[in-house]
Amino acid sequence: MQARFRFYAELNDFLPPERRMLAFDYSFEGRQTVKHLIESLGVPHTEVDLILINGRSAGFDELVAEGDLVSVYPVFEGFDIAPVSRVRPKPLRQTRFVLDTHLGRLAAWLRMIGFDTLYRNDYDDRELARISAGQHRILLTRDRGLLKRSEVTHGYYVRETAPRRQLEEVVRRFDLAGSLDPFSRCMACNELLRDVPKESVADRMPPVSRARYDEVRECPGCGRVFWKGSHYRRMQRVLALLSQA
Repeated sequence: MQARFRFYAELNDFLPPERRMLAFDYSFEGRQTVKHLIESLGVPHTEVDLILINGRSAGFDELVAEGDLVSVYPVFEGFDIAPVSRVRPKPLRQTRFVLDTHLGRLAAWLRMIGFDTLYRNDYDDRELARISAGQHRILLTRDRGLLKRSEVTHGYYVRETAPRRQLEEVVRRFDLAGSLDPFSRCMACNELLRDVPKESVADRMPPVSRARYDEVRECPGCGRVFWKGSHYRRMQRVLALLSQA
């Protein structure tokens, strides 16, 4: 059997160059669901928000027939496609993340701008999928195969390789610029920070910082102490760029 496929926008990142930005014929055997065929072409189902078969919206479990024209669209964050049927669940009510083992520095950046972000360098694929599904977290990964696991419903393949650029990409992709809450979480362990009197943590601050800064926050999880020093000022410059993302 043979059907014609066309992928739109960033979904083309997953295709070989000769199949990008154009319609192409794809041969397959037997009765296949559109989800299976999309993933066999290399596109994780978590990246897809809308499928049209012969101009009609279709779900992942619909079977593709001989000669069908399949149009596949990415997740829409800024557009209302209510008149047609999305193939993914509704967006998460609260934006929370879990990251794979390759994205440790991105995890710290996401915590810095205030997002609940789980990360450990020993999570395996099964555990990442379980956490994403069970805790309703968006799974961020550089592993396309991980996003093809059936239990993962909210996930995103991070294209950039540099952590700062990854942060900008995620903020842009999930339209987060308006919901940043910077310096509210511990970058090391993800706990919410709390304001504390400087005197209560003075013994954990360098003498110069203790003399210069009065506003101090403490992490109740790992005990780290934070103040608005040079690191804070560098982060503010990053935030200024993110607000324009």
